[in-house]
Amino acid sequence: MIGRRKRHRSPACERSRPLSATLAEAGVNLEAWVRDYAYALHRQASGLVRRPDPQRYRRPDSTEPAIVLLPGIYETWSFMRPLADTLRERGFDVHAVLDLGYNGGTIADMAELVNEYIRREGVSRCVLVAHSKGGLIGKLLLAHHNEAGALQGMVALNTPFEGSPLARLLPLPAIRVFLPRSPELVELSASRDVDRHIVSIYGQFDPHIPGGSRLEGAHNIQLQTRGHFRPLGDARVHAAVLEGIRRLTR
Repeated sequence: MIGRRKRHRSPACERSRPLSATLAEAGVNLEAWVRDYAYALHRQASGLVRRPDPQRYRRPDSTEPAIVLLPGIYETWSFMRPLADTLRERGFDVHAVLDLGYNGGTIADMAELVNEYIRREGVSRCVLVAHSKGGLIGKLLLAHHNEAGALQGMVALNTPFEGSPLARLLPLPAIRVFLPRSPELVELSASRDVDRHIVSIYGQFDPHIPGGSRLEGAHNIQLQTRGHFRPLGDARVHAAVLEGIRRLTR
């Protein structure tokens, strides 16, 4: 019996397969990038046109731990409103720290403002829910402002714990903190004992954090999302945040 002849692929054909896959992935990421910025512009405009009342998110009689929102750089608390809506609907007492404004100050200064808010409001048991830079502020709070044990942990979304090389493209004082070897990040990375109280959520592609948001020692959750801002409105992210809160408060 004559055997079936084995077909051989040419080297050019073999090379074209990974190249085509790479190009396809780049196209998907480019589309995600465009959608990401469109989402960010919409959320910023929405916050300016219709300012939500943070008191609507308060549930002082809740038996759940309080939630303190920590937005990213140049974001007000209302930028996280889609996630805040979900948390409120699930019965959480959601706190917005208005003193943060657009969160353009140093990590240390912003952490001090949040710490003052927690003491002023008498929050005795809470979980920090953070986006981007907010996660760096939250880690500093866990490391240096949790003597009373009020902070049970933090759920962080798309936080540059290891920094981002893209920070070199914008030589602004507020952006320098995101340089991979900035003094602030080096100091934070040394506080490894608090990492076990952090849930870090991130997606397949983040145009602002090419290296991702995985944090060694934390509970890391990678989702099939793309973007830096748009995941804040994604139901999959909301579900992961709720699961992270449950994990930290069991």
